[in-house]
Amino acid sequence: DKSVKLCSRSKSLSIAFPRPQIWCRSYRRCIISSYESFYQIRACSMGPYSLKDCCSHKMDPSPSCNGFPEPDRVSDSQKRTPSMPWFGMDIGGTLTKLVYFEPHNYTFEADDVEAEVLMNIRKYLTKNSAYGATGHRDIHLQMDNVMVNGRKGTLHFIRFPTSEMHNFIELAKSKGMAKLVTSVCATGGGAFKFEDTFRQEVNVKLEKRDELDSLIQGMLFADTNNSHECYYWSDPKEEDSCHKMTYDFSQPYPFLVVNIGSGVSVLAVYGPNDYKRVSGTSLGGGTFLGLCCLLTGCNSFEEAIELATLGDNKSVDKLIKDIYGGDYERFGLPGDLVASSFGQMALKERRDAVSREDLARATLVTITNNIGSIARMCALNEKINRVVFVGNFLRVNPISMRLLAYAMDFWSNGTLKALFLEHEGYFGAIGSLLASDDRV
Repeated sequence: DKSVKLCSRSKSLSIAFPRPQIWCRSYRRCIISSYESFYQIRACSMGPYSLKDCCSHKMDPSPSCNGFPEPDRVSDSQKRTPSMPWFGMDIGGTLTKLVYFEPHNYTFEADDVEAEVLMNIRKYLTKNSAYGATGHRDIHLQMDNVMVNGRKGTLHFIRFPTSEMHNFIELAKSKGMAKLVTSVCATGGGAFKFEDTFRQEVNVKLEKRDELDSLIQGMLFADTNNSHECYYWSDPKEEDSCHKMTYDFSQPYPFLVVNIGSGVSVLAVYGPNDYKRVSGTSLGGGTFLGLCCLLTGCNSFEEAIELATLGDNKSVDKLIKDIYGGDYERFGLPGDLVASSFGQMALKERRDAVSREDLARATLVTITNNIGSIARMCALNEKINRVVFVGNFLRVNPISMRLLAYAMDFWSNGTLKALFLEHEGYFGAIGSLLASDDRV
């Protein structure tokens, strides 16, 4: 199906092909891929036709091309436009994030087989919110009327456990995706880990993109296209009165990014292409989930968060007041501050009385406090007062967001601002999708 084929898609051509319109499937990204007119290339002046005139790939043209007229010159942006459908992937250690771009106002020839496959893919992805037992589309994050690679359309956000990659590939096969997609821009460690699997199973090349570049570009794109993307938590210590407030992030630089996935990376960002990694830790979302599975017997991130929501870490952690009998006023340490994570578990009677919910809550507080401490130190070292927390650890996890917001405000005496973004863990996938404009 992906062998070199030359065909005409214009119904107005005569049998003699005096001014033919030509499509070479193997080189379609190099010549043009425009689904609004579905691969139509206007004929131009007569002359010897050579694939080398249209393609950047240094490959010998097919002999069957000899004698055909040379097509019009196309712009660099047209040459780079990838064939539909458009995807961006972020294959993380725990979760895979997929962004699908659904273009508006494009038409197909009714009898075209590829068009039928493309429409089936579109219908399947956009008409469902769940794919099998573990794949989910986050409908509330859908972005309408956004411009990607010169096209206006809708962005759909899909996630599934990376452990289910085999099932995803089988689904791609069953929906005919391999017939249309020759490459997908991807980031994350899985772009390397699953490179051979994609090539062997579905003959798709994973175009690897830098993870941190994709993250930053995805963040900036989302904030530009969503006026409510960035927010903070007001009065984070009080659960009843705490609520989200939109934050104007139109003048963002400089800012600190704390990306909380399986592990944690901290970046100082000074401009769109000016950033550096300043710190990180192996104690991230993967640590929280792994420990919760061991301690509580839960089987998913959602279940772990649900348990933590119902628990109380005070029966697990040793607090300042457990040591001093109250506040430690000399250093301004409140009595309910954690002095020793899991410190109460040294006592057998405490272990016997503890609940699964309390263990989950204490695990969440431990991981979150550690991340907050690292973020604060990095912000002080870099002299940056805005800290943006992103990553799928924060998905369905308002407890950690409020803890981070309170910690940033309390320990800095109000000089540090903890900020959050609606699309949390999808920025790497968005950045990968945008990088498809660079493909040749």
